[in-house]
Amino acid sequence: MTKIRINPGACGFEAMVELKQKDKNTVTVSISSECKMVEKLGQELNELAMMDAFRHLLGNPVYVKGAACLKHAACPVPSGILKALEVEAGFNVPKDVTMTFIKENSETEEKQE
Repeated sequence: MTKIRINPGACGFEAMVELKQKDKNTVTVSISSECKMVEKLGQELNELAMMDAFRHLLGNPVYVKGAACLKHAACPVPSGILKALEVEAGFNVPKDVTMTFIKENSETEEKQE
């Protein structure tokens, strides 16, 4: 089983995603969040094929269902689901992903220290 906690940032609605291999080609998906849109995505996305990790964005079931359930295009939950799928399928290793905002002056301040 692969578990991933997704902190989406400003909205504060953390998501917990669990994927578990069902058979050699399929994983089950469980998503919980205080966000009603992410909860709906979890209800719509019960299973994934392992090869869904390689489908292009516009045809990927995670993004297709995400587009139907989520109002915010920048929501990191679909990407997190696919990262967890890669790990559960054995296509990748569990390595944390981060996004860090850089203020213009912070690079200058770091050089001066």
